[in-house]
Amino acid sequence: MTISDKKFVAVSYDLYVTGENGTPELWEQAPKNEPLKFTCGLGMMLEKFEENLKGLSVGDKFDFTIACADAYGDYEDGRVVELDKSIFEIDGKFDNEYIKEGNLVPMMDAEGHRINGIVLEITSDKVKMDFNHPLAGEDLNFKGEVVEVRDATPEEIAVVTQHQCGGCSGCGGGDCESGCGGCEGGCH
Repeated sequence: MTISDKKFVAVSYDLYVTGENGTPELWEQAPKNEPLKFTCGLGMMLEKFEENLKGLSVGDKFDFTIACADAYGDYEDGRVVELDKSIFEIDGKFDNEYIKEGNLVPMMDAEGHRINGIVLEITSDKVKMDFNHPLAGEDLNFKGEVVEVRDATPEEIAVVTQHQCGGCSGCGGGDCESGCGGCEGGCH
């Protein structure tokens, strides 16, 4: 059986990005004992990721690169913003436990979509946050192996369909390609 639309797929992989000195840098792994699982053709994964896997079978190895433009786009300086520190207060006190430099903080945009931001800096009255996807501006090199391919069950397809119709409320501007955390096991 080969990977095609509406097939349940499990893959192990190493994801590399280009490091500061131009050499490949390991960003993420999905080992064989904890593979990435998704149903092909339902929008759970980056389109180019699925395209590169289609036609492969269990045991087939892969090594492909997805260009930045086809992954998470360019890094945008405009997505780095300073917010009033007061919006991070709970009962009139700044949330020192959760709002720390380097922490990923889920927030809502003006349209009510969930977006994630990384705290870059905290000053006396502002919190500087980066709302770019952590892999924005990166070409993604995936090296791995197909671990499982089978027909997706109606339940697996139904869960994804419900999820796309609002179950994730747009982890990053309306899609789940941003890895919102609530979509694990599929959205990357």
